[in-house]
Amino acid sequence: MAPIASDLTPEQREQLCGLLGNVDLTLLYKASVHGYEASAFHQRCDNQGATLLVAYNNSGDIFGGYTSVDYTQSGQEIADKEAFLFSIRSGRLLCIKVNGGYKARLDDAEMPNFGQQLFFCYNNQPVVNYKEIPNYINSFRPFRFNPDTLYGNNNQLTECEVYKIKQTLQVSIKEKPWRNILWTAERREELMAVIRSHKLLLSSVSRVRILMLGPVGAGKSSFFNSINSIFMGYVTSKAMSGSAKSSVTTQFRMYPVKDGHERKPLPFVLCDTMGLEEQSGAGLDIKDITSILQGHIPDRYKFNPITPFQPDEQKSSRPASLQEKIHCVVYMIDATKISLMSEKLEEKLTSVRSLINSHAIPQMVVMTKVDEACPHVQKDLQNVYASSYTKLKVQEVSSRLGVPVSCVLPVKNYSQELELELNCDVLLLTAVQQMLRLANDYLDDVDSF
Repeated sequence: MAPIASDLTPEQREQLCGLLGNVDLTLLYKASVHGYEASAFHQRCDNQGATLLVAYNNSGDIFGGYTSVDYTQSGQEIADKEAFLFSIRSGRLLCIKVNGGYKARLDDAEMPNFGQQLFFCYNNQPVVNYKEIPNYINSFRPFRFNPDTLYGNNNQLTECEVYKIKQTLQVSIKEKPWRNILWTAERREELMAVIRSHKLLLSSVSRVRILMLGPVGAGKSSFFNSINSIFMGYVTSKAMSGSAKSSVTTQFRMYPVKDGHERKPLPFVLCDTMGLEEQSGAGLDIKDITSILQGHIPDRYKFNPITPFQPDEQKSSRPASLQEKIHCVVYMIDATKISLMSEKLEEKLTSVRSLINSHAIPQMVVMTKVDEACPHVQKDLQNVYASSYTKLKVQEVSSRLGVPVSCVLPVKNYSQELELELNCDVLLLTAVQQMLRLANDYLDDVDSF
């Protein structure tokens, strides 16, 4: 009997394999061939190990879920920290990991479900059923997603497939990474030495000011804490950080980073702000960004989303010195939420970018939480530049924000770790090195006028 053909294109297969690492996909079940009945699914998919369910709707969307635990019809709720939902819409891949501490699915005798929220081939029919969780328990969802974002809210299926995931043997020559980076202690020390000894092009500027901007929860304060930790030699939490619906940071803060050995100030200051929000009257006001760029807002100024900063007449009449102005702008973007970015937020970021362009200040993107975005990277951070999914996210954020791909750097901030980790440090320090280079480019341009 001829093998059953998969509906996945080679490009889609490559995208999905990028989430899972070095794997082969073997088609176990195809609803149009084997039937939409639960018995047909379990006959072919039970006790097969890790599986990937791929559903197709009549809008052309592809979506589904991954579980690393066998289907066995045990009737038990399954804890599976590797589980995730995904979608491919208009070529864009979205991955939504299961929230920690929650059950990924119910292992019953019915067709597959994820989080008891998303039920595939519901009631043995070519439909997907989304079970909405009431708002008052919304924070307890195993998977946080919007059905419109995941599959266009079109629940009519044209096909449903299930693939067995098989890890392939590692070969001695790995696929060439799309960026070259050394993951050694020597490289970490080299980067730290380069940053410590960084020479500014203008004597009038003793330390460059780097402004961090980004949506709420993207990791601006955590980035400072991470860099500070590296030079202190242990994990610190000097800046308030965390996850919340509104910005944890409410003040403008200028954070100098000091070398832990001698407490000598390093040649840069990280400037933290409120998070950007899509609603008007919420989050950082674009007018406040102008005041920050021009060096008018003092350290510890408390933002008011309703009323922008108003400098007093005496100070506003005196232009700020070059030392007080911003020399580089860094957008902090959460890798897990790039595809979920709303049109309003994207429009706001575009307006911010246009404003900063008018000041001729260089801009780059630090893409945070790359380990949470890709399971392959979560297993080993050194896979970040071998992951095709990470590369897609870098290209997507480059396209959405209008920043060159070469100016998008993925990182993992310190969040729950108690000790420093080499791979985190190398990525974080590489990002700082790029910031200092861009700031020097800006100072060089200023000096030429």
